[in-house]
Amino acid sequence: MAPDADIDFGEREDLQRLIDLVRPALEQDTAGKAGVTGVLGFFERFGRQVVGIADDAYQMLVFTGQLIVALGRTLGDPRRLRMTPLVAFMQDAGINGLPIVFIMTFFIGAVIALVGTNLLTTLGVEVFTIQLVGVAILREFGVVITAILLSGRSASSFAAQIGSMRMNQETDAMQVMGVDRFDALVIPRILAALLMMPLMTFCADIGGLAGGLLVSWVTIDISPVFFIQRTLETVDIKHFWIGMCKAPFLALIIAAAGCRHGLMVGGDVQSLGQNVTSAVVQSIFMVIMFDAIFAVIFMALDL
Repeated sequence: MAPDADIDFGEREDLQRLIDLVRPALEQDTAGKAGVTGVLGFFERFGRQVVGIADDAYQMLVFTGQLIVALGRTLGDPRRLRMTPLVAFMQDAGINGLPIVFIMTFFIGAVIALVGTNLLTTLGVEVFTIQLVGVAILREFGVVITAILLSGRSASSFAAQIGSMRMNQETDAMQVMGVDRFDALVIPRILAALLMMPLMTFCADIGGLAGGLLVSWVTIDISPVFFIQRTLETVDIKHFWIGMCKAPFLALIIAAAGCRHGLMVGGDVQSLGQNVTSAVVQSIFMVIMFDAIFAVIFMALDL
């Protein structure tokens, strides 16, 4: 059958979806081409990388549009939402990750307090260690460390789960049966990350402040009561809300990166590994980049 053949199945929509599914494979150019070496080969590989980046950016825009449409459909008709996988992903991505988030930010807060204590003691203002820990944890480190851990745990998990379904042709079967892949696979994961990220960020804030409290108590003999009282008096609540307002946006880009790369997996294990790795790397890169963008915006707004 010619790749560009136009076949009319009448009212058999399932057969038409099957043809639409296999048509890209028929259109692939399977002719092999010998690799070019030397200087010309270097520029060829460089050009292919540039074209690959542009194609990836285009595919990201396509996925974003499809995701917005799927979210709109779900908001318009909440009955489309699959509650069982949503609750399961909330437990897997959020509840199960709370201990590691708390422990990680506890040590981050302890390190910030230790560095601040060593520096500020030489200036005779070691009491300002409390403000340093409070602002750093609530405004930046709590949400960023949580997002990085979510990238490592959930983005890779989402990509691997969906990628395995792609390898087993389960997503192809869903498409032939008329089941929307975004409704079944993407939306529950996106909403689970959106709902659990603020809770994980709050837990991270508590852990970071606890680590700073312990180090301040041990090194410069600041009592826990005084630490809590001075934190409430000198650390503005706006720093907490600035950190919390970043959480849903970072959760969205992390979950979207994991789901998108999962849907990009081909039929072999090498493709699965590459896309899982790409999901984690891309999500961490996006977290750092958008956190810097938020920092510039908040600085311009004098927040």
